[in-house]
Amino acid sequence: MREPVNVLPETIAANYRIEREVGRGGMAVVYRAHDIRHARTVALKVLNPDIAASLGKDRFLFEIQVAARLNHPHIVALYDSGEYEGLLYYVMPFIEGPTLRDLLNQHSRLSVSEGLRLTAQIAGALDYAHRFGIVHRDIKPENVMIHEGEALVTDFGIAKALSSAGTSMLTQTGVALGTPAYMSPEQAAGEPELDGRSDLYSFACVIYEMLTGQPPFTADSLQALIAKRFTSKPPSARTVLPAIPERVASAISRALSIEPRDRFETVSAFAASLKIGEIPESDKPTKPSIAVLPFENMSADPENEFFSDGITEEIINSLSRIQALEVVARRSAFAYKGKEADMRTVGNQLGVRHLLSGSVRRSGNRLRISAELIDVETGYHLWTERFDREMADVFAIQDEIAANIVKALSVMLTEKEQAALKASPSKSVRAYDYYLKGRRAVHTFNLASYKRAEDDLRRAIALDPDYAPAWANLAEICAIRHVSFLSDPEAVEQADSASKKAVELGPHMGYAHNARGLTLFCMGRNDEAEAEFITAMDLDATLFDGPYNYGRLLASTGKQEQAAHYFDIAAGLNADDYQAASLASGIYRGLGKAEEAHRAAERAMSALNRVRAADPNDVRALYLGAGILQELGDTEEAERWASMAEQLQPDDQATLYNLACFHSIARNVDKSISLLERTEKVGWDRFDWAMNDADLDNVRDDPRFQQLLQRMSERSKNISLNLST
Repeated sequence: MREPVNVLPETIAANYRIEREVGRGGMAVVYRAHDIRHARTVALKVLNPDIAASLGKDRFLFEIQVAARLNHPHIVALYDSGEYEGLLYYVMPFIEGPTLRDLLNQHSRLSVSEGLRLTAQIAGALDYAHRFGIVHRDIKPENVMIHEGEALVTDFGIAKALSSAGTSMLTQTGVALGTPAYMSPEQAAGEPELDGRSDLYSFACVIYEMLTGQPPFTADSLQALIAKRFTSKPPSARTVLPAIPERVASAISRALSIEPRDRFETVSAFAASLKIGEIPESDKPTKPSIAVLPFENMSADPENEFFSDGITEEIINSLSRIQALEVVARRSAFAYKGKEADMRTVGNQLGVRHLLSGSVRRSGNRLRISAELIDVETGYHLWTERFDREMADVFAIQDEIAANIVKALSVMLTEKEQAALKASPSKSVRAYDYYLKGRRAVHTFNLASYKRAEDDLRRAIALDPDYAPAWANLAEICAIRHVSFLSDPEAVEQADSASKKAVELGPHMGYAHNARGLTLFCMGRNDEAEAEFITAMDLDATLFDGPYNYGRLLASTGKQEQAAHYFDIAAGLNADDYQAASLASGIYRGLGKAEEAHRAAERAMSALNRVRAADPNDVRALYLGAGILQELGDTEEAERWASMAEQLQPDDQATLYNLACFHSIARNVDKSISLLERTEKVGWDRFDWAMNDADLDNVRDDPRFQQLLQRMSERSKNISLNLST
């Protein structure tokens, strides 16, 4: 047997320049290469010469050509294939990121919610390929890449091509078609014709291992491992990990049936049986989990509370960017602000293993920050520190706190995460002060607070003109002020210049691109806005605002199915946000998907209850909550919430519009029209949104509504014209 190729010409077929070897196995050697014609980095996979010789160029290229037809967001595309001086090769994108195997090596197992999120993506890829008649034949964790948090299945069609080389040749080279730990019984028996149910069996093995931390079958030898597939089924995944829902464990067991006829007919049917969208939030993650409680303001001046709150939020934001760590959202953590409570009780209520608490004392130019990390189950202090420093050291202190948490919890960081933790937000402490003051408005949804925030952020920018987060926040607040409160072309112009500056200063900052996208959305430049939102999500997969605002854009342009998808993503990124789930519920209802609407409503209600426990007079929670209560059938309570919201903010356009939506849902047509007319009088003119809002379907045919739309359309055209000149 000849050895796998060790030396390649620097350039293959004048199209690919080899940069370095990145991996090798019995079948192929993988290189990082430069695609000369298209100026991009690719993964170039060169088959073992003996396999290539047995397989032959024509058969290989035929099978690869079949796989090249696949075009799916969770399948790694096949760019090219060919032969060069007897070497057979194929070319795929070079994916930056770990494999699923790397994740399992790092964490042993994934949380139920995360495991099933990836399951849904892999299932979509397999179902798509099976509909083309393409069976993967080698589904295993090593063939699933994780890029920006998304699962990508790789090497489709390769095992089928290699099967053409013949069993004897592969035995001689020591290569098995498929991987024994994941191989279906029929594949292990050498049956030549396999269908999608074989992949389903392998896929179920992968899911079993993702959720339980161990493969379904283990044995002392390869022969014994394969034999088990013909004689037994593994124990239920639920017996290994009781937190796995019964329906999930049952579906996996059925997919692992020895006979293909006893499994699900398709991967799609299997995925549907998992009911992935119904996984309860109570399923605890297996990642290290932490809540950062509000740091106590110990300064003599109570006005410094914005600073202690800001420090807390900055630490939460830093830790939230770490994919290997579960971090409780700000709103849930801040519900404990100023409250005395037993740490174990708080940890259990928040569903976390660890708590970070602390205090901040600020006096002149001196700063004292104390912090302690507590293990909720044992009550032990894992780490405690007191920092007595100059104010100029505030950024370094935050970095040290985050770094010590990472170290104490044994969390592994990517290079990108390491760089993010060390990034200094500003060169000026005074600018940082004003920035933290301005940030408070993001959580208020209040016009007066937004205007004060604009002043604070402009002061921050005056002190540090290169402060990208300040520019991004200023752009966002100006844009929201235009969209959700009084329409103001001047505010859009301010958002335009601020968002351009934010992207210029922070081209790799997802939040900056989100602010730019929101601004372009306000200006009616939807194609450009879409590109910015996608960039924001690509740069920061943890950013709630990216999918939330992209969902709003899609909803406003009538792309309701896509909008609901992105609202679901946003809701999954922030368990305390009720807005995304509320909007998703309304869209699903308009699409006639009653079950999905109900599930989204329940999710929104869970968050709404937490919000109102902290602030019973949160007007936005009241008016959006009224619609959710109506969806859930509690008409009396829905009316009460709507009435409270109207009493608290009778002239606010966002309040009036959303109450009009509620009364439309409740079929109070006259009340809904009356509120829409009041909304129009105070300056609301989002014609695009009203045109596509499913909440208004019950008033859409009313002549008064049609006349109102006409007036809004004319006004919207005039504003767009002014913004473009």
